[in-house]
Amino acid sequence: MPIKTRTCKPSQNPRATPEPQASGVRKAPVAAELHPRNRHQGRYDMARLLKAYPALAEYTAETAYCDLSINFANPLAVKALNTALLMDWYGLTHWDFPDGFLCPPIPGRADYLHCAADLLATGAGHSGAESIPRGSSVRVLDIGVGANGVYPLIGHGEYGWSFVGSDIQPAALKSVQKILAENPSFERCIKLRRQTSPIHSFIGVIEPNEQFDLTLCNPPFHATAAEAQAGSQRKWRNLGKSEPVASHGRSDPTLNFGGQASELWCEGGEVGFISRMIDDSTRFRSSCAWFTTLVAQAVHVAKLERKAKRAGAVTVRTIAMAQGQKRSRILAWTFLDEAQLSEWRRRRWSRNIDS
Repeated sequence: MPIKTRTCKPSQNPRATPEPQASGVRKAPVAAELHPRNRHQGRYDMARLLKAYPALAEYTAETAYCDLSINFANPLAVKALNTALLMDWYGLTHWDFPDGFLCPPIPGRADYLHCAADLLATGAGHSGAESIPRGSSVRVLDIGVGANGVYPLIGHGEYGWSFVGSDIQPAALKSVQKILAENPSFERCIKLRRQTSPIHSFIGVIEPNEQFDLTLCNPPFHATAAEAQAGSQRKWRNLGKSEPVASHGRSDPTLNFGGQASELWCEGGEVGFISRMIDDSTRFRSSCAWFTTLVAQAVHVAKLERKAKRAGAVTVRTIAMAQGQKRSRILAWTFLDEAQLSEWRRRRWSRNIDS
């Protein structure tokens, strides 16, 4: 009998958005317009990732284009892919967290950190930084570190920065502490603190006379649990899938893309959360060079910029980010003028920079 050979479809443009396959397997998404220093440009090198994390093989399949990818509608597959990325690019030997917590996309989280590095280097928030501060003398506070600890892990792996990660959930902090215990080189430079107040970001976390060069935050975006569930349903529709159903016929966002209540929604949504964060920051105007947070919805930016200016910020900037079809932005503000920022850099870490 003649041997049947498989005909592969012509290779797609490496910058194009892939089409979903009938089997539910998608080609790896293209990280279009990522920061120039982002390690995750173009398509994922699946062979390389499989070498870094062989367990990823359980979730890979061949596409119609005769290459390997995963089913991005399967949260376990996405988690395995993220594990491989962290092991391959950032030096982790272990990464895991309990079911039900958010599983973040690594390329997008790395983009935030690269944009923040530019902000520290130039004060301008652009990718053409003349110098990037590196090393443990650069101190960063991550508000809402979550159970995955991804910002401190990438930030330390990429730039060698030291971190304090805060969270309101003991279970989240316990999870990150376990990750750190499995990665001793990270544990030395990443510390964790419990935030006991649901309305404060910095009060109760920043200690007297303590200084940070930068703060980060990925705030809860929704105002109610119902709004969070609707957002989860939209993600499933965008994937061309019907939403999974939990027990008793009810849909549950935590079964879709993960996320505890405090990670997904809060009173007032992201505008309420960030407004309270800006109010908090006025108490620490000389304790931190730059305060930053993600803002999911562009319609909220102008209101939050005005809020920061009314709070007394000397400079307020919005930094645009893009990952494929997704658009996001960073809101950054400082209470220091240019001379004070220059002195801050010189005093704290001017010897530890890339030029």
